[in-house]
Amino acid sequence: MFRDRADAGRRLAARLRHLRHRHPVVLALPRGGLPVGFEVAADLEAPLDIVIVRKIGAPDQKELAIGAVAEGDPPLVYLDDGLIRALAVPARYVEAETARQIEEIARRRAVYGAGRTRVPVAGAAAIVVDDGIATGATMRVALRATRALRPARLVLAVPVAAPDSLAALRPLADEIACVETPASLGAVGAFYLDFPQLEDGEVTAILARAAARPQRSGGSV
Repeated sequence: MFRDRADAGRRLAARLRHLRHRHPVVLALPRGGLPVGFEVAADLEAPLDIVIVRKIGAPDQKELAIGAVAEGDPPLVYLDDGLIRALAVPARYVEAETARQIEEIARRRAVYGAGRTRVPVAGAAAIVVDDGIATGATMRVALRATRALRPARLVLAVPVAAPDSLAALRPLADEIACVETPASLGAVGAFYLDFPQLEDGEVTAILARAAARPQRSGGSV
């Protein structure tokens, strides 16, 4: 469906051009959402920043989200209680894994944010971008964390998403932009020809490229 995340970002940006004059700020979920967000921000001539979210994976299926954590003071935690009960996940596992992900968020913020000023979000059109949505757990907390920053408009933007997950997230955003909503999603990576895992160095390099680019909107990376 998409050649890579850059291709997905350019196709997604075409659905967001009406926001060019609404003081847009693009907030990508690292690591995978950042190459998508970079293309969106380039098209809109908008500043690019990140909102750091970590999945809480099931004990024997780390890619299956039983919850998620987003950075904040305090961190925002979402738990899928129904799925946790269905999988009989022990409470001690949930607590330990949540704490571990909060530590990882702090580590990533220290690495990705070193020497950078965070982009102001209050009063802007905040566009929260990821490379796709399966269960929606990480996007749920990302939207909640961004709403707390008081944007004038909150937009969820992804190249591909499961329809039921997207419908569940709709009340949390003022607007949704999505290129494809296949009836059967499975893994997000199945909809990309090239879907590599990104390393920390690639994240910081993308943020540096974005900071050096002319921007129409206020704020700086």
